[in-house]
Amino acid sequence: MAAVQEKQDLYFERFAALAEEREARQPAWLRDIRRAAMDRFGDLGFPTTKNEEWRFTNVAGIARTAFVPAKTSSDSPNIGNPSNGSPWIGGCRRLVFVNGRFDQGLSQVTGLPQGVKAGSLGEALAKSSAHSEMESHLARHADYRDHSFVALNTALFEDGALVELAPHTAVNQPIVLWFVTVPGDEPAVTHPRNLVLMGTGAQASFIEIHAGYKAPGPYFTNAVTEVVAGENAVLDYTRIQQETDHGYHVGILQVEQARSSRVTTHTISLGGRLDREEARAVLNGEGAEALLHGLYVIGGHQHVDNHTLIDHAKPHCSSREVYKGVLDGHAGGVFNGKIAVRQDAQKTDSKQSNKNLLLSENATINTKPQLEIFADDVKCTHGATIGQIDAEAVFYLRSRGIGLEEARNLLIQAFANDILDRIKFEPLRASLRETLAARLGHAGGASDASDGDGRVSSLREVG
Repeated sequence: MAAVQEKQDLYFERFAALAEEREARQPAWLRDIRRAAMDRFGDLGFPTTKNEEWRFTNVAGIARTAFVPAKTSSDSPNIGNPSNGSPWIGGCRRLVFVNGRFDQGLSQVTGLPQGVKAGSLGEALAKSSAHSEMESHLARHADYRDHSFVALNTALFEDGALVELAPHTAVNQPIVLWFVTVPGDEPAVTHPRNLVLMGTGAQASFIEIHAGYKAPGPYFTNAVTEVVAGENAVLDYTRIQQETDHGYHVGILQVEQARSSRVTTHTISLGGRLDREEARAVLNGEGAEALLHGLYVIGGHQHVDNHTLIDHAKPHCSSREVYKGVLDGHAGGVFNGKIAVRQDAQKTDSKQSNKNLLLSENATINTKPQLEIFADDVKCTHGATIGQIDAEAVFYLRSRGIGLEEARNLLIQAFANDILDRIKFEPLRASLRETLAARLGHAGGASDASDGDGRVSSLREVG
């Protein structure tokens, strides 16, 4: 315990060092929130397996490591060429952050439609002390009061993406938020913070990528994204976690939906030593619709924990949730999905499904789909399955002249492609399929979804 407390004290020291620096360049309302969040982190500490929400995920590796703030990297020119392994990124407007800081040279935001603003959240906060939209929404939806990592992010974040869409604007191609960590000699930590504000009737898609580059040792990414979807807004949001096998990752996506809005999320988990992904949607207007999709493909000694919450706060809303996992080696997975229906949320229509494919005897999965219903006029279902590759299907393919390994890989790809096919942006969909195919080409299961340069590409096997 003393060692953990010593490491926690490092975050308080970092907060104290930043407080004086921020005094003159950030608005008072945010400084107050940061102080409250830091105090709350002090009360909560890092979660342990005694906490029900963290029962199957041990974050001792994070709590006991003396992470220091990631420094500005000189390697950014090398990682920034979008044509290296991921040519589809080159055709998209993008905000690139290296070690948690906005990189103007690697970013490309010119040519966005009128009414769309995209840039650095840190710069926006420094320029304006009275930005009403930010004050109304930043740190107002992702609740730091009951979540240690949200509290830590809220207190310590320095930068991230700010994207604002005026009412009835539309962006035809995805906007990419690309976060790359380039650790130095010491274990490094970043706290990216993103805020997406969509006006009435706005339409857009986003791809948020987290990756490591030349990471010989441990590093930690603690990311929070808040999304506000106005009335009739349509959003497609994809998150891709492809940290190296040395990376710890905690990612929280919090979505607030107004009347008749439609939000689709895709959470793709491929890399990292330990990954906790949370997707939360509050359907806070009648007729809102949420679709949550997830895929985790892990091997080696990886651990991925997916926690989701769909909060039906108003009547006549619908939601669909499908998460799938492929686990090999000694990998461990967690799925904890909750559908909450409040007392006044009559006529709710919700379905939830979690399906898992275990490729080895040592892989484990803990799945817990939940319904919490306080209304009486609803249609809600949930279910979970855990299984192995269908031997009869393998036999059928082999009887058609297909080899054993190829038959297994075809069935695994078909299982995973059910999720990938839901991604609308074809170039990204194709890239992820190639990544999956490359992973399946390695015996025993790979664990590292990044080839070491922050790209969505082939995977390496790790011991």
